Amino acid sequence: MTIVGVGLIGGSIGLALKSRGLADRVIGLGRDTERLDEAKRLGTIDEGTTELHDAVDQADIVVVCTPTDRIADDVRRLAAASRPEVLITDAGSTKRRIVDAVERDDRARRVFVGAHPLAGSERRGAAASRADLLDGRVCALTPTNRTPSDRFSRAESFWSAIGCRTVTLDPDAHDEALARTSHLPHVVAAALALSIPAEHLSLAAGAYRDGTRVAASDPDLWVAIFLENPEHLRSALEDFQETLDRFKDALQRGDRDELRSLWSDAKALRGRFDPPPRH
Repeated sequence: MTIVGVGLIGGSIGLALKSRGLADRVIGLGRDTERLDEAKRLGTIDEGTTELHDAVDQADIVVVCTPTDRIADDVRRLAAASRPEVLITDAGSTKRRIVDAVERDDRARRVFVGAHPLAGSERRGAAASRADLLDGRVCALTPTNRTPSDRFSRAESFWSAIGCRTVTLDPDAHDEALARTSHLPHVVAAALALSIPAEHLSLAAGAYRDGTRVAASDPDLWVAIFLENPEHLRSALEDFQETLDRFKDALQRGDRDELRSLWSDAKALRGRFDPPPRH
């Protein structure tokens, strides 16, 4: 088993594999030997390397956990160096551009199944990894009509084995949904954090903490995600702006009924949300 990019998600996958006895050997592939050494000390991998061929020449499964804008290139390089029977899957937060790019490479297309485990944290790095991070979490698999059925079955079994509940989506349908359920909330959290003057933070409490938590995430990671899904994110932002305008207009008119209606509708919709397990 090879994990490419042993950060929070990659490290948690490694811990899940090891705690469940699912891999004889877990190899981490990265570009920073110090981070790989740390991941090994933390027990997320058995060994680390910066050499691609050393990492994949015996791998049965390769999981790519690199930044979203690098995944397609990484998959193509890994496919060229791996055994023909390998399964390559990923953990990217966007899917359409990744899948489209991979499928233009015939070798990569035959071994790849796009995936997105819906788990994470504002923390980063192998030190934040948890063996139970993926337990009960949804993992979206995004095959196309060109995805080999045997690779899809193996990908479904792999993600299920480490604790995920798998669902299957078209890559573009995945990106449209995640633009609203994940990417938009991250933009909103950042915008909210930017809207509070520093001198008022001493008066901030739970609402500020909960509303801005994900604004503490890695900027480079989220910029890459936003730019990989710009069309759907722009559409989500336009709809969100319309809702903000409804609140603003109701305030300007002093319209108690409209404000109450907006809040009641929001409360009812929020009540239908079944939150994932917290670890």
